[in-house]
Amino acid sequence: MATETMSTEKVNGLTQEQVDHLECSFNKGNKHPDPTTLLLIAAEVGLSEEQTQKWFKQRLAQWRKSEGLPSECRSVTD
Repeated sequence: MATETMSTEKVNGLTQEQVDHLECSFNKGNKHPDPTTLLLIAAEVGLSEEQTQKWFKQRLAQWRKSEGLPSECRSVTD
């Protein structure tokens, strides 16, 4: 079985290059991209807007968990 190059290796259906670009956007403090920014990121990485939104939602939950926060954002009184 031939191994794929790192730039095309699939991780959860995404290439490593796509994941790297998404992570870069996320780590620049853009954890909640507005619809226009989300659309631009999706176009840059070659994903649908829905796929990109799903990735950001899952990544945000992962980040919140690593920070000791609940995975879902609730009101302060909850």
